[in-house]
Amino acid sequence: MIGDRLPLALETGGLNVPEGRIAVFHPALDADLRGLPQAQCEVIQPFRPAYDAFKAAGFACAVQPSERYALSVICLPRAKSEARALVAQAAACTDGPIIIDGQKTDGVDSIFKSLRNRADVSSTISKAHGKLFWINSHDGLEDWMEHPTLTDGGFWTAPGVFSADGVDAGSELLAQALPVKLGKNVADLGAGWGYLSAHALTRDINELHLVEAGYMALECAKRNVTDERAQHHWADATKWAPKGRIDTVIMNPPFHVSRAAEPSLGQAFVATAARILANSGQLWMVANRHLPYEESLNANFGKVTDLGGDARFKLFHAARPLRKRA
Repeated sequence: MIGDRLPLALETGGLNVPEGRIAVFHPALDADLRGLPQAQCEVIQPFRPAYDAFKAAGFACAVQPSERYALSVICLPRAKSEARALVAQAAACTDGPIIIDGQKTDGVDSIFKSLRNRADVSSTISKAHGKLFWINSHDGLEDWMEHPTLTDGGFWTAPGVFSADGVDAGSELLAQALPVKLGKNVADLGAGWGYLSAHALTRDINELHLVEAGYMALECAKRNVTDERAQHHWADATKWAPKGRIDTVIMNPPFHVSRAAEPSLGQAFVATAARILANSGQLWMVANRHLPYEESLNANFGKVTDLGGDARFKLFHAARPLRKRA
């Protein structure tokens, strides 16, 4: 990660930290930024759990660049289109060098090769299965900028959000399985750009809460789900607490923070569902078939029904939440 390579760049690679503000784009939750002067840094982080963590650590934080910067640092995401967009975004607001750091599995070599033909690129510093380099001139990268786009299905999505190319097959399967009656107050945990919520709002409900940790996904959801019954929350679903009781939770929970699958994230979503539901509340959930959610469901609900699903996904309905509710 960046903490392995940034000190080498500063000590032996010929990179100098200029005076002025420093933007750090999309650092991971566990990113080591000790090589940078914290007082000069603003972390640009649209993922709510990481935003909160860096804020708690004393960093200035924002979801979008707020000014011009003397230096920018980009922690490359997995999606190539999002990575290019970050480079273009940094180029538009940075007067000095732009440092680019990433793992080989996240496409840092491809970004390096592309930029080598378009900018003044340093040599690379390789360590811990990744690379770091920087560019000193970065004009003419506007064509890498990406914006929300309208899919064939009529939904707005953006680079880097889940299922950016169209409707996720698991979410579509869950939408088809939802009953006519969902109750008056519904929550969509990990709502993404809003497909499940849009479908739920065809029912007779009073309030629907879209809870999403990704800022750009939620911005897309605001375009896709404009019904006055919808409330959009930029929040960590595992910590979110509604003001009142929830009758039904619907969810296609995420299971990736890094490249590796992390079932504990979806298990935390199950625990949240049990915590926020009314005594008579119910959960409707879809998950990839290989993910081990049955134990967590049975630990948090008195009744769990496997609805089958298909070869790729499994569907669950759970009732009688067991854990203490807010």
